[in-house]
Amino acid sequence: MRKMLLTGIAFGLGLAFAGAANAQVKLGVAGPITGPNAAFGEQLKKGVEQAVEDINAAGGILGQKIQVIVGDDVSDPKQGVSVANKFVGDGVKMVVGHFNSGVSIPASEVYQESGIVQITPASTNPKFTERGMWNTFRTCGRDDQQGIVAGEYLAKNFTGKKVAIVHDKTPYGKGLADETQKAMNAKGLKEVLYEGINTGEKDYSALVSKLKAANVDVVYFGGLHTEAGLIIRQMRDQGLKAPMMSGDGIVSSEFVSIAGPGAEGTLMTFSPDPRRNPNAKDVVAKFKAKNFDPEAYTLYSYAAVEILKQAAEQANSLDGKKISEVMKSGKPFKTVIGDIAYDKKGDITRPDYVMYVWKKGADGKIDYSGNEIQ
Repeated sequence: MRKMLLTGIAFGLGLAFAGAANAQVKLGVAGPITGPNAAFGEQLKKGVEQAVEDINAAGGILGQKIQVIVGDDVSDPKQGVSVANKFVGDGVKMVVGHFNSGVSIPASEVYQESGIVQITPASTNPKFTERGMWNTFRTCGRDDQQGIVAGEYLAKNFTGKKVAIVHDKTPYGKGLADETQKAMNAKGLKEVLYEGINTGEKDYSALVSKLKAANVDVVYFGGLHTEAGLIIRQMRDQGLKAPMMSGDGIVSSEFVSIAGPGAEGTLMTFSPDPRRNPNAKDVVAKFKAKNFDPEAYTLYSYAAVEILKQAAEQANSLDGKKISEVMKSGKPFKTVIGDIAYDKKGDITRPDYVMYVWKKGADGKIDYSGNEIQ
């Protein structure tokens, strides 16, 4: 009987250790996997998947492998909240996402209530980290930082010119346009036109007619690549040659596919190209070997997973609040986009925006990479 009991205990312990060895940390990645912004969702997904592949190959987090769960929010706030609730039900411990500020903000409230730490690689609206929440972080900068770079550039380089401000009425697009307007106005340059458009529309001829009537010299657009590309194409079709300036919402090769040749000369604020960061060399090579260009937010998503791993291991815990405390301690984390440290709000402490111009390269392709304006 004693022998059977010891055998049973040994068997039970064996199952327990096997369970521990097979335990997985569930990590959610959320963004527009389908819909007009699917190119950005793909960047977030690919970045997370590659990071998880590399981390799992090195032993995972606290000895546990990471399991990726993908959520498609289609850039819709309501769908984003549904994705967040599904993640909670699935037992997700941490989230990389969402892409749109208008989705990240409501979803973050679900995550906070459920003890889930969230890092967005792309949501730049200041409100995301300004609500006193413990669980909200980003690997990108903020619109009030980006808007200063854009507004001051406009004031310096378009003095005495006619500037139009256009936005897509979303928290990201309008927020960025308003911050740019504020910075530009503070330097003495006033816009001649301020207009909002609706996302998802295809015909912007009425807007273009207003821009032509105002004889604008440059159009600042707060929004994403689909609408930006359509507006540029229709501006050129109607003979308006004024350049567009926009923000990090157009950082996709699809922008040129939509805008056509008229994309050349577009000005854009974005971070120093993460693909050119020396820390990213080996990871970029892995993406290239898989025939995927890790543009825009791909490496920002990869970095988010690296930060979560390091913070969890420093906390020696998978508890969201303990991970958050480590992240807000001010200690730098080593990532593919360089060292990242956080302030008490969950914002990165380094400035992160430069100006680019989309130009045609020797290969005939219009791109921004390597075209920083000093």
